Amino acid sequence: MSIFSDNIRFLRDQKNLTQEALSEKIQLSRVRYSKYENGRSEAPYEVLIKISKYFNISIDLLLTVDIRKFPVEKMVNLPGNKIIVPVVVDSDGNNFIEIVPQKASMGYLKGFSDPEFIESLQKMQLPFLKNGKYRAFLADGDSMPPFADQSIIIGEYVEKLEDLKADKEYIFVTNEGITYKTFLKKNKKFVTVSADNSFYEPYEIALEDIAEVWRYVRGILPQDYKPHNIPDEANLRNLVDEAKRSISNLENSILKLKQ
Repeated sequence: MSIFSDNIRFLRDQKNLTQEALSEKIQLSRVRYSKYENGRSEAPYEVLIKISKYFNISIDLLLTVDIRKFPVEKMVNLPGNKIIVPVVVDSDGNNFIEIVPQKASMGYLKGFSDPEFIESLQKMQLPFLKNGKYRAFLADGDSMPPFADQSIIIGEYVEKLEDLKADKEYIFVTNEGITYKTFLKKNKKFVTVSADNSFYEPYEIALEDIAEVWRYVRGILPQDYKPHNIPDEANLRNLVDEAKRSISNLENSILKLKQ
């Protein structure tokens, strides 16, 4: 037997289906399906896709995670037929909020669909955040401007990219990392986002690179936080222009010396 065979047997039992009934739904013969469930044969990719789509559970979970430990009805579905995490609740049914530190961001990118990884994260609760799935991300250094080091940025899970609202702030989990940005617009291939500081130009994120999106709902600043005096946009541009002029003058001086 394998994790995969145990999982599909468990899922079939959850739906109170016979092997014959399930095999008809996924367009396989009962004999062929039974070989996969009994571990006598390995399912090819096209069969894995059929089973994954029918149960709405990602292939990687079917093959690598014993989902009997994580009840399916307490899992949150992602677009693209993925499952992000079992929804962990307390005795009163209140959701916990997992905290993802920046130092674990690369692990999060690999493990956001792994229930065991998500359950290993620290958790907290905020009673005023209900009726949604929330996650917190811990800023490290200047990783999520304008939030200071050790700030906690809390987001509510966005199920579909079509739900993004222009000029609203979101936490984007991409192949490059975790970033806090303002959403501007979306087309068939990209979303366009911008930083809070308009000094920086908006840029595009390919849709295929987006793993998750969380709508910003709260920010918790560190205990001893004091706002810094940040130059405004005009001053920043003046500083940059002055630096460019200084570099140009230096280059001209070097050229004259070489003549």
